[in-house]
Amino acid sequence: MRSRVEELRELRDRVLAGPGDKATAAQHARGKLTVRERLELLFDKGTFVETEALRRHRATGFGLEDRRPHTDGVVTGWGEVDGRTVFVYAHDFRIFGGALGEAHAQKIHKIMDLALAAGAPVVGLCDGAGARIQEGVTALAGYGGIFQRNVRGSGVIPQISVIMGPCAGGAAYSPALTDFVFMVRGTSQMFITGPDVVQAVTGEQIGHDALGGADVHARTSGVAAFAYDDEESCLEDVRHLLAYLPANNRELPPAEPVHDPVDRRCEALADLVPADPQRAYDMRHVIAEIADDGEYFEVHELWAANVVCALARLGGQTVGFVANQPLVTAGVLDIEASEKAARFVQFCDAFNIPLVTLVDVPGFLPGVDQEHGGVIRHGAKLLYAYCNATVPRVQVILRKAYGGAYIVMDSRSIGCDVSLAWPTNEIAVMGAEGAANVVFRREIAASPDPEETRRARIEEYRRELMHPYYAAERGLVDDVIDPADTRTELIRALDMLRHKHAQLPGRKHGNQPQ
Repeated sequence: MRSRVEELRELRDRVLAGPGDKATAAQHARGKLTVRERLELLFDKGTFVETEALRRHRATGFGLEDRRPHTDGVVTGWGEVDGRTVFVYAHDFRIFGGALGEAHAQKIHKIMDLALAAGAPVVGLCDGAGARIQEGVTALAGYGGIFQRNVRGSGVIPQISVIMGPCAGGAAYSPALTDFVFMVRGTSQMFITGPDVVQAVTGEQIGHDALGGADVHARTSGVAAFAYDDEESCLEDVRHLLAYLPANNRELPPAEPVHDPVDRRCEALADLVPADPQRAYDMRHVIAEIADDGEYFEVHELWAANVVCALARLGGQTVGFVANQPLVTAGVLDIEASEKAARFVQFCDAFNIPLVTLVDVPGFLPGVDQEHGGVIRHGAKLLYAYCNATVPRVQVILRKAYGGAYIVMDSRSIGCDVSLAWPTNEIAVMGAEGAANVVFRREIAASPDPEETRRARIEEYRRELMHPYYAAERGLVDDVIDPADTRTELIRALDMLRHKHAQLPGRKHGNQPQ
């Protein structure tokens, strides 16, 4: 028995060592960590438990029968992140370039099934060259099994993809099906067809990073929610994100001890937000002033920056902030901002995270490109997401709230639970200038002094229909509050709504706008 145990120990040591120093040096030369080094950064020290470390493929042909390394190029298992169970699969680029074959896929299928059964998040550390060509259609079928499990787990357990190398072809669809995608600059790329194919088909010449690098997907396509300069900071933020999330859709997010007084007055808000609706400011400073200890975790910071989506805590409880950003295109809603916010609202609703919506929006972005690009159906995605959400929902109107954009930003009319407003709020079909030009255009045109008449009618419209208490008088706003009390009022409202129970009509699923 002792000799057998010693044989097992030696075998495990060889598995942990990987394919050799040369392969490890090559991985480091690419600016990438090895799979074991990544797992040490992701999990609490000494908590990782590996599954199927001794798995080997059984494929033959093209020399595969002579190359049967243990793990088959993917490490799977579970461990703890801040003491909470998290499952993982991580490609080992040193073995077959991390390419997926039958055994490789079956390991991923098994760990995803375990994560769903245990009700715990799953993280994929992606560093693979796609399907293993030598195994043909069985490799493609392996991807199909992963996609099916991504969809089955959607809205049930958090799913996070961390792109730490190539992720091309069909492999890119699994990260697209997960909740959040992290990427690392300079070493990770995602695309359906690589530069060579693009050039052959379209004649366009482009490099790997320019086609599908981290900044492309974080700024332009919106595929990546986060981009980092190195793997260490990337994995640190994966841990940070997990700290905000529940293990599954049957639990509430973890609460943290409250060191920031819940009744802290936010006096700085009066200086951060100008009363003049034409002046810009940074909405992120408002969120920082309201949130516990000034901390928040922004999602898709670089994409569709005219809306801010962030996770934070209020009174120790996780909340999701959705806020217009006056610093970027005056905070208007457009196609990309609508998609970004809708996706975030759906995620928060799926995982029992209350929503706080900070409104300062002049409307939807006008223009031919927006209309032809489908701003109607894309804007409807955000409307659908809010209307479908059953978590606690609190709206705060800071300044402008005009037209359809006011309705879409979780107004009382589409079901927000508590609507608050600052004394600088202006809720109307459109701005006073535009409204006066429409309503009084004949009078203005016939006036001997059109400009003076226009100024008088603008002031009249603002005085009659846009004063800060107009909506409150009609029950569309619950209260007009001192901005300094915003944090206290939000925490009170969310505490009241903590046990909110809302039930949607019985149905298989809705048919949301696409």
